[in-house]
Amino acid sequence: IRQKLKSKQEAMERSEKAKQLRAMRKYGKKVQVEILQRRQKEKKNMLNAVKKYQKGLSDKLDFVDEEQTSSQGNKKGNASQRTKKGPNAKRRYKNQKFGFGGKKKGSKWNTKESFNDVSSFQSKVAHNKGPGKGGRGGKGGKKALNKRPGKRARQKMKNRAR
Repeated sequence: IRQKLKSKQEAMERSEKAKQLRAMRKYGKKVQVEILQRRQKEKKNMLNAVKKYQKGLSDKLDFVDEEQTSSQGNKKGNASQRTKKGPNAKRRYKNQKFGFGGKKKGSKWNTKESFNDVSSFQSKVAHNKGPGKGGRGGKGGKKALNKRPGKRARQKMKNRAR
C-alpha cells in the first residue's frame, strides 16, 4: 500500500512538473511574440519617419538615434509632423527655381483694366514714324536695312567697269 501511494505521489509530481513546463513554454512564446511585435512597430515608425524626412515634412533626425524606444515620444513627434502641411522638398525646390506656375490659358488676353490702360502706348512706334524710318511705310521699309544691291544690279555694275 505504501509503495502504491508513493508511486501515485511521484506520478502526481511528474504531471505537475510537466504542467509547469508547458506553462513556462507558453509564457516564453508569448514574450517572444510581444518582442517581435515591438520590433516591427519600431521599424515601421522609423521607416515612416525616414519617409517624412525625405518628403520634407520633418526636419528632425530623431529616427537616426537608436535609443528612441518610448512609443509615447514617437506618437507626439508624429502628431506634430502630421499638422505640418505643405509641399514636399522636391516641390519646394522647383517652386523656388521656376516659380509657382499660375494660369496658363488666356494669359495673353486683354482684360478690362489692360484695355483701358494706355500709359505705355507710343504713337510713333505704333504708326512707323520712329527715327530711321524716313516716313516710308509698306514694302519699301526693307530696302533701308539691306544695303547690298541685288544680283542683277551687281552684274550691271561689273559690266560697266569693263
